[in-house]
Amino acid sequence: MVVGLGNPGAEYEETRHNVGWWLVDHLAEAWGFEKEERGRGYVQISGRRGDHQVVLMKPLTFMNRSGASLASLRRIFTFDATSDLLVVVDDVSLPPGRARFRPSGSAGGHNGLKSVEAAVRTREYARLRIGVGSAPAGWDLAEWVLSRPEPEEEEQILAAFPRLSEGVEAWLDTPMTEVMSRYNG
Repeated sequence: MVVGLGNPGAEYEETRHNVGWWLVDHLAEAWGFEKEERGRGYVQISGRRGDHQVVLMKPLTFMNRSGASLASLRRIFTFDATSDLLVVVDDVSLPPGRARFRPSGSAGGHNGLKSVEAAVRTREYARLRIGVGSAPAGWDLAEWVLSRPEPEEEEQILAAFPRLSEGVEAWLDTPMTEVMSRYNG
């Protein structure tokens, strides 16, 4: 399961905080996944990628409640967050378009990741952090992530998506250490 974090609503669609949704949409299009299903608090698109059944999910809650749509996964006997979950999220500590795959870690102050951790009851799940740049002096962090990137920043972010798509696909079969060495940067 690849979960892109973001905020619902047209006013947030093009903001930095929604780059997780942007990548999930890119993956669905690139991989030819078309059958969209809506559940309580999420939308998902699934399909096959090689030997894997892949679910691409966008929680439809606000960022700080992203985990609510994942809580039910704990009840699925075959779901193991430590091997079956990749969460895609924005990162203000990385320049626009730079990315970091990680096998686990802390939320690092990101409320969406805090919510996911609470829902799946572990920090031991893979994440892909996509850089959106740091807030300039005088900007409130919340205002920054809820603003639209400048055109050149958006270009840098979107230009990384083909490579990140390869990285996500590699994550399905490859140890995270190898994914990190090939796709971080």
